[in-house]
Amino acid sequence: MLFKSKTILIVDDEPRTRRGLKTMLDAWSGGCCEIRTADNGRDALQMLIQEPVHLLITDIRMPEISGLNLVQLLQTTSLATKPSVILISGYAEFDYAHQAIQLGVVNYLLKPIRKDKLIDAVEIALGAHEERMRITKMQRIVDSKLVQVTEDLDNRSEPVKEAIRYVEEHLNQSFGLREVADHVHLNPSYFSVLFKEQMQMTFIEYVTRMRVQKAKELLLQTRLPVVEIAERVGYQTTKYFNKVFKEYEGNSPGLYRRNNDPTPK
Repeated sequence: MLFKSKTILIVDDEPRTRRGLKTMLDAWSGGCCEIRTADNGRDALQMLIQEPVHLLITDIRMPEISGLNLVQLLQTTSLATKPSVILISGYAEFDYAHQAIQLGVVNYLLKPIRKDKLIDAVEIALGAHEERMRITKMQRIVDSKLVQVTEDLDNRSEPVKEAIRYVEEHLNQSFGLREVADHVHLNPSYFSVLFKEQMQMTFIEYVTRMRVQKAKELLLQTRLPVVEIAERVGYQTTKYFNKVFKEYEGNSPGLYRRNNDPTPK
């Protein structure tokens, strides 16, 4: 079972369909997923607001709030987790399928639903949810200022490009401006002015941002202790690493890791 600790919400006003889908998914998940049900869109919306749901499977035609209306409401409702969506229907209507595509629905299944078709759709939908969460988390940790200054590196002078390569290759080591200036065969003062002019930040700020960026990636993608991460990004003491990290991120490395737990929710 690949998907652990996931919540799947089945919404259908037909008791037989709800029970059938829940039975199939309970057997498939072997207890690794929590399978919940609701018989109307209003109750389903409250459940989605109150607790994380990773996958919503909803009938299209329901009283009061239809499945399509429910999905539309999710677009404008503040949720801890935006679920992937599978729509189910007893009617093969093009308009439904077209609207589902526009709403970003992962799949559209027609009743009666075969078990193999359901399982395939659920695995694809949960996989899509995990990938979306991973991308969203990675976007949050990217240093936008670094992205901005490195977008057009081709137009930088060769000494600056060589200095950037040097920084990337030696990020786990201790080095200073003079060492890099010597490496690119420039006077340190001239190199400092040239780098700031072309990169819109000082050389020291660039190196620090690169170290912090790499540290954030290690904090969220590994379980390495903070002391080892500090060493891997070129800091000789954990105390100084913590100080610099907090200046840029507002939190200590440990708190940053806890607040941005990379485990998919």
